[in-house]
Amino acid sequence: MTEEAARSPESASAPVAAGPVAAGPERDRTLEELLGPSGAGTWNWRKAGIALAIAMLAVAALFIGWRLAAPAPPSPYETRALTRGDLVATVSATGTVAPLNQVEVGSELSGVVERVLVEENDVVVPGQVLATLDATRLLDQIAGGEAAVAVAQAQLREAQATVRETGLRRDRLSRLWASSNGGYPARADVDAAEAAAERALANAASATAGVRQAEATLRTHRTNLEKSTIRSPIGGVILDRQVEPGQTVAASLQAPVLFVLAEDLSRMNLEIDIDEAEVAAVREAQTATFTVDAYPGRTFEARVTRVGLGSQTKEGVVTYTALLSVDNADLSLRPGMTATAEITTLRREKVFLVPEQALRFSPPSTSAPTSSGLAGVLSPRMPGGRGQRQSSGSQIWVLRDGTPVRIPVTTGASNGQMTEVSGVGLGAGMAVIVGGGEDAP
Repeated sequence: MTEEAARSPESASAPVAAGPVAAGPERDRTLEELLGPSGAGTWNWRKAGIALAIAMLAVAALFIGWRLAAPAPPSPYETRALTRGDLVATVSATGTVAPLNQVEVGSELSGVVERVLVEENDVVVPGQVLATLDATRLLDQIAGGEAAVAVAQAQLREAQATVRETGLRRDRLSRLWASSNGGYPARADVDAAEAAAERALANAASATAGVRQAEATLRTHRTNLEKSTIRSPIGGVILDRQVEPGQTVAASLQAPVLFVLAEDLSRMNLEIDIDEAEVAAVREAQTATFTVDAYPGRTFEARVTRVGLGSQTKEGVVTYTALLSVDNADLSLRPGMTATAEITTLRREKVFLVPEQALRFSPPSTSAPTSSGLAGVLSPRMPGGRGQRQSSGSQIWVLRDGTPVRIPVTTGASNGQMTEVSGVGLGAGMAVIVGGGEDAP
């Protein structure tokens, strides 16, 4: 047992005299009182170091998580995804719905309308009476024509009698002159009888022509009487009626239009005007769709049947008329409706499509000045600057790991917004660059 342990409690609890710390066992007792039992201080310092390490690891984890959660710096390039789909090119035009066969019925005669037998929207058959004109004057003309024919026929019979008479006299004188060996009658009488017979034949021929002329005039009068009854030339529907009973019809250089008929409204035509810049793409048998204001949201189908070769100029714009066939079995379309048509001129299915801007894009030149020193060597260089652009040609640029990569392509059809492309290395979803990069670092 040591000397310090053998001391009495009284001596251990006795106050220590002021002054310098005693050396030896007294000094060791004082350090133990301050630091605790032997080894406890070392353990406390170890725990403090572990806690500090854990705190540092937590701070590092928080920093890494913040860096990962922070949004990536925006790319200087604008991209669009490379898609695979259908390419459709269309030509837009406006026009008017019209019947397949529309007829304007007029009158060749002047006169007063006596009766009108049809109304608008009435269905008519060929030859049906639509209206009649007052035929009083025409009946009088027919009566006069019949009388003229009778007079001409009488004149013809008289001329024929004269032919027989002059012929007999000529024959008689000729026999007498021959039997008398030219002694009787005189030669002059024989020649006169011959001339009279010939004149009689001429008069008979004229009378025959007069009969024919009178008969022709009579037929004209009868034809005019028939034309005073206005009949439908086709079977169809009355679209417009422009005459009323009692109205005077004056036919001069142009026949006045009394009725407008449509032959069959179950089949219609759509007449559209195509701009000269787009007419080359329109062909017969191409399909089309169109809309009319009367049926919002409804789309009608049509097919191109003819593209006109003749041009027309309206307000300085050259257009060509195209004719489209339309099925109108439900009679929903009416003549004169204004339509907006979309003609499908091209369709490609399941092809790679890129915007037109992608084919025109070329990244800035990579020959930007290089930074000097160690920082310039270690710093990554991205395409930037405003130097001369590279020629793109038939190629697109895709963004890979923030860097533009060139892919050669073969271009196909285009609708003005999207273009068909094909080539090695293409895949749906690629980030195709369509712009940007001017301010890339």
